[in-house]
Amino acid sequence: MESRELAVGGAWVFRPTVYPDDRGLFVSPYQEAAFTKALGHGLFPVAQTNHSRSRRGVIRGVHYTTTPPGTAKYVYCARGRTVDFVVDLRVGSPTFGRWDSVLLDQRTFQAVYLPVGVGHAFVALGDDTVVSYLLSGAYDPAHEQSVSVFDPDIGLEFPDGLDPVLSERDRAAVSLAEARATGALPGYRDCLRIKETLFGAAELRQRR
Repeated sequence: MESRELAVGGAWVFRPTVYPDDRGLFVSPYQEAAFTKALGHGLFPVAQTNHSRSRRGVIRGVHYTTTPPGTAKYVYCARGRTVDFVVDLRVGSPTFGRWDSVLLDQRTFQAVYLPVGVGHAFVALGDDTVVSYLLSGAYDPAHEQSVSVFDPDIGLEFPDGLDPVLSERDRAAVSLAEARATGALPGYRDCLRIKETLFGAAELRQRR
């Protein structure tokens, strides 16, 4: 499995080896050894897995979790194609406000790791696009937040020729500046402390 760090500090993309044959293919989108080697610390602490299916043009995000509790994510596209975005929402981070994007699809099975406090968004490039997520914390609607994917101060770049489809929640999302002014964004130091707690607890469970 190959890996490289993205423009957002602490976010990574992983590219596994795909093994095709006359039956289909086999692939491992998450591999503990590659993950720990890239990040320099323990395995991903899975608390919940999610699955979404989207039609062409659907945009989800920019989503993040109130910190604390904070949530780290490991995301890949099991079917179809997406442009996946990571956005640094951590106030005080050296890369605050910066974003990066990765093409995720059913051919390469690339995966993206988003540390605590980093926002996530994607746009589906085809119908029946399936995205799978590993989450470090259980989903709680009370802690789920969003920033507008169309905020010009963030400047996400979407492919041409798509008719955007957003949820009511995402259409009503505030700008990055508004979220910061109300204190809704994660603090960088808080995110680092939570990361240490999450991954330390995961390593302890593994040793047991």
